[in-house]
Amino acid sequence: MANEVRIELNSEGVRELLRSDEMMSVLMSRAEGIRNNYGGETELSGYVGQNRCNVSVIASYDEASEDNGLLKAVY
Repeated sequence: MANEVRIELNSEGVRELLRSDEMMSVLMSRAEGIRNNYGGETELSGYVGQNRCNVSVIASYDEASEDNGLLKAVY
């Protein structure tokens, strides 16, 4: 094809984006949405790793395992 488009990502730029404060803010807002949908008692945890931001929504095992409520809250 003569009109082929080739895109090459800048790895350092992508890593910088994935580790940024803005990305952490987006992830924490998503985690808050999951927490609100779940309705039970949860704990939010977030940190910046080597390659990207990581956020977790943590519920007690007994409460979360009853009906997969935490998993259902994601959708």
